[in-house]
Amino acid sequence: MRIALLQTAGDPDNRPAANLDRLEAAAARAAGNGAELLLAPEMFLSGYNIGRDMAARLAEPADGPSARRAGEIARRHGIALCYGYPERGEDGAVHNAALLLDHTGAPRLNYRKAHLFAALDRAMFAAGDELTAVAEIGGLRLGILICYDVEFPEAVRALALAGADLVLVPTANMKPYDAVSHLVVPARAFENGLFVAYANRCGSEGDLDYLGLSCVGDPNGGNLVLAGDGEEILYADILPERLAAARRFNSHLKDRRPDAYGSLTARP
Repeated sequence: MRIALLQTAGDPDNRPAANLDRLEAAAARAAGNGAELLLAPEMFLSGYNIGRDMAARLAEPADGPSARRAGEIARRHGIALCYGYPERGEDGAVHNAALLLDHTGAPRLNYRKAHLFAALDRAMFAAGDELTAVAEIGGLRLGILICYDVEFPEAVRALALAGADLVLVPTANMKPYDAVSHLVVPARAFENGLFVAYANRCGSEGDLDYLGLSCVGDPNGGNLVLAGDGEEILYADILPERLAAARRFNSHLKDRRPDAYGSLTARP
């Protein structure tokens, strides 16, 4: 599977309709370059650093009008899509969410960010608590995490144990946390024997300066690709044979000792 990562600052006025236009343009370009899946950043539709009131105002159900238009984009260009957006849950709570649609426009996964980053996230969102959902697309098993989630080894490990081959991570990582792209993402890929695709924002939004540095962590270690700090579409080929070779070499999953890890789930 060839995947494409959309690194963008998004619409300067954080208009969902304008960002869906951006998604369509990127989908057309990515599909034309042979990509089967396009991954966009965290809170792509609305902007990320927008505050509680705006997040609540722009929040939509997982099957809302923006999702329906995104489904049309996926179907029209024959490419799977994953993007971040503010979700209005059934109980009225607002979640930092990401939706995965297949190339027919059908929804396959809707994930809610579980690890909320500092006051910025906690002021806007309720936390999700499902870390093990996977869906098969193009012969690969895909899971989703969002931004800060990938910095917790337990989150990626949970998806690895659920059978994920590729973890999609829409993100809005800001300065000075460049170590996530350079060190954390490849480490998560290596220690779990899977690929990690990390699509970040770039530019500035309010008082945040986003890093860019979108990347794809390789199960053999390192990054397959690494973006700069500006707008671009980044491509990577997710090869089953590379995954199989890494899993023959890497024995972390079969050598783990869950009987010795009880303290990991204890509250401090």
